[in-house]
Amino acid sequence: MAIPLQGKAQQQQGEGGKGGGAADDDGDDQPSVASELRELWGMAAPITALNCVVYLRAMVSVLCLGRLGPLDLAGGALAIGLTNITGHSVLFGLASGLEPLCAQAFGSKNYDLLTLSLQRAVLLLTLAALPIALLWLHVGPILVALGQDPTISASAAAYAAYALPDLAASAVLQPLRVYLRSQGITKPMAACSAIAVALHVPLNVLLVFGLGFGVRGVAAAQALTNTNMVLFLLAYIRWSRACDATWKGWARPAAVASGLAGLVRLAVPSCVGVCLEWWWYEVVTVLAGYLPNPAAAVGAAGVLIQTTSLMYTVPMALAACVSTRVGNELGGGKPRRARMAAMVALGCAVVIGVVHVAWTAAFSREWVELFTREAAVVRLAAAAMPILGLCELGNCPQTTGCGVLRGTARPAVGARINLLSFYLVGTAVAVTLAFGARVGFGGLWYGLLSAQAACVALVLLAVVWRTDWHLEALRAKKLTGLEMIAAAAGDDDECKRLIAPLPPPDGHDVAIVDVV
Repeated sequence: MAIPLQGKAQQQQGEGGKGGGAADDDGDDQPSVASELRELWGMAAPITALNCVVYLRAMVSVLCLGRLGPLDLAGGALAIGLTNITGHSVLFGLASGLEPLCAQAFGSKNYDLLTLSLQRAVLLLTLAALPIALLWLHVGPILVALGQDPTISASAAAYAAYALPDLAASAVLQPLRVYLRSQGITKPMAACSAIAVALHVPLNVLLVFGLGFGVRGVAAAQALTNTNMVLFLLAYIRWSRACDATWKGWARPAAVASGLAGLVRLAVPSCVGVCLEWWWYEVVTVLAGYLPNPAAAVGAAGVLIQTTSLMYTVPMALAACVSTRVGNELGGGKPRRARMAAMVALGCAVVIGVVHVAWTAAFSREWVELFTREAAVVRLAAAAMPILGLCELGNCPQTTGCGVLRGTARPAVGARINLLSFYLVGTAVAVTLAFGARVGFGGLWYGLLSAQAACVALVLLAVVWRTDWHLEALRAKKLTGLEMIAAAAGDDDECKRLIAPLPPPDGHDVAIVDVV
């Protein structure tokens, strides 16, 4: 399909003008590494703080469950794992599919598409939340049918039922974060999250202990905290007027629905990629239950998973921000700047991985003893901590590389890599070493190490050696152009408004570039 690209390509494709193409003319606008580092970490530092705040919120919930006693702790922990697997990972993954659309739309100054994409994502996540809610309402009978203790299942069912409003809040919160991040608005997000989590502590005290809701209060507090985050972000958008230029108002239902399929094509593989990685850690926990001394093995696995979740806050922020940086530059027709953003982020990821290796090797036992004093658990977890640190050498670059793939609207590549690496390589190595070779608990984490090694090799192959950045810039033009056509298909007047081309600058002809 031929996409019209105006002479200077809407002033977003550089000043070089070599042939008038969309992806060739940013050579004189090449940033330095230092300027890219400032740009990247100006976004990533607040997102890292936000992720740490969210991690603290989860820790507060677990501490409150622990105060309720072993029964509610077991039921609540079971429910948290179940709701994460069946709900939050799905919504987070679907929202990740919004990243290339928002980032590239903002980079190309296509603010109509930016607005429409946000509204479509909220609709998509709301629709996805409906079957998830139905599942959560039947958690109790499902767990009993799977052989779980009826009393623990009842506690888990109570948590899941009171967590239902959290689904509705997340269906708005996750797309809203992507929408703001694509515009480089990250500090206000971190501030709003910090305020909401500060209120999370008194909410837990009131609902769990003051009103005696117990495990139901923990779930309700979680839902209220996410709702507060949504309200604070909406209030910021409304009164700061930071998004006045990019928010184009509520679109007609036909315009929103007509382009939903395009978002789904990006959201589903993004969701699959996220879920495949998140769920693998639950597989490790299940496998640990089949080892000798399963109580200690499962406890040690829990400590290591909490540890890797904390370490993940930095590369996850880096991945989200490089996705935005790459998408912005490709949308603006600047492939060289997009490549620079990707390479700088990958370099940062390697440094972060080295830091993680160093501290896990140096403070393994001291760190584990912050979680538990149980000798058997400490012994297993401390012995596996250096392996976990080595995993970060692969995890940080591969997570960042997957962010680059999302920024280039190629989430399906990341999903295939995760499937191959974690399930065909990692699971096979983990089972073989832990049970076949009788390595035991450490064998599970050598499985993770092999998965991360395979994953980072394939991601770097896809990002560094196989990415044609000029072609990706053309694909970005095609994506934003075709999405606007789809967006407006339901209304002729809106179609004319949204896809009317800009007039070519004086003295320049319109260049036609065939991108299919």
